[in-house]
Amino acid sequence: MVDIHHHLLFGVDDGADCIATSVEMARLAVAEGITHIVCTPHANSYHDFLREVSETRLDQLRARLAEEQIPLTLGLGCDFHLSYDNVRQAQAEPAQFSINGLGYLLVELPDYGLPPGLTETYYQLRLAGLTPILTHPERNPTLQNEPERMIEWLRGGLLIQMTADALTGHKGQRAQKMAFDLLDKRWVHFLASDAHNVTTRPPRMREAYEIVAQKYGAGYAHSLCVSNPLAVYEGKAFEAVEPPRGIEEKIKIPGLWQRMTTTLKRR
Repeated sequence: MVDIHHHLLFGVDDGADCIATSVEMARLAVAEGITHIVCTPHANSYHDFLREVSETRLDQLRARLAEEQIPLTLGLGCDFHLSYDNVRQAQAEPAQFSINGLGYLLVELPDYGLPPGLTETYYQLRLAGLTPILTHPERNPTLQNEPERMIEWLRGGLLIQMTADALTGHKGQRAQKMAFDLLDKRWVHFLASDAHNVTTRPPRMREAYEIVAQKYGAGYAHSLCVSNPLAVYEGKAFEAVEPPRGIEEKIKIPGLWQRMTTTLKRR
């Protein structure tokens, strides 16, 4: 499996606190069947994302994993908060925040509420050559109450990453219910661990993979945990195994993002 959201790097945010913790998290990930991890330090008001620092820590961790003979391939992205300054910087330097510098960008919403102008923000990121991936919408209370807000974003090409722990109930009943609702609609493109440590938020994906395989089929489970995230890791395009349901246009006048996306395609 390929985990595209994982706070494995030590000493850069609220994830691993030291390299020993990073190594233990890596061991647990391999035991889960994870072969690739994108290390995703936060880029928010609490933690500055300094790519050069993260790359140095990444090289140190790769060397340590090689010494320990832990078979894990590591890449670098970030957990990108949609602040004004972050968006402006990402527009100017698209490779700075994207996964392996190849264009896919994990975008994180606040714990409560939604920032104004999200549709326009996603469009501006697209104009800059980035493909936004919305992280764990099943945990956002506003979207739990109003999941239909995501429809226009999905129509415009936004991708969705769900946390595996939400599906297995570790994030509470409301998050779990929404997780299944999103899977029922085939709105989810990736499962990821969003691991932070070895105790309360360890790297867990296997149980969620098996739930999806049993309930929705092996093909969908494989796409969420292997083929889709591997395409992201490598910066390649991919097609959904099953198209999202219930997002077809129900009005003749296209929404803002659809008009914008049409303009992009014409270019």
